[in-house]
Amino acid sequence: MQETQPPASAPSPADPGFKLPEESASPQDSLPQTAPETAGRPLEVMPVNPNALPVADTSNRDLAIGGVVFLILLTVYFFVRGAYVHYLVKKRVAPSSAGNAGWLMFVGLGFLSAAAVLAIINAGRFLTFGVAGPLVLVGVVTLAASLFVGRR
Repeated sequence: MQETQPPASAPSPADPGFKLPEESASPQDSLPQTAPETAGRPLEVMPVNPNALPVADTSNRDLAIGGVVFLILLTVYFFVRGAYVHYLVKKRVAPSSAGNAGWLMFVGLGFLSAAAVLAIINAGRFLTFGVAGPLVLVGVVTLAASLFVGRR
């Protein structure tokens, strides 16, 4: 026993199917015939406050590129740290002091480059006193400390 089904293209009696809207004689017929109450008033323009504008969002692509650049810089700084430690040991600085000075230099350069990379990625968002200020401050203090520790 086979059941017969109506063809898929035949609409059911309850469904009228898709109908195209009736075309009007001119495009003006579809517009409202009455003007809104604000149509006759003068246009008021508000002055733009540049500090109130939203900060541009940083895309994930920019953050990824900045992260890769930061990791490359850290790798370079690691080798520079080793060369600096070797230089200090050759100058007859105690190896422990030379190692400490090298690590302080690595940390200082890392913090300064983090501030620089963030500023390049999105200056409006990251080049603020609350973000870049502490990074630069810690970087400068540790670089100065590396010079003093390496002198002993």
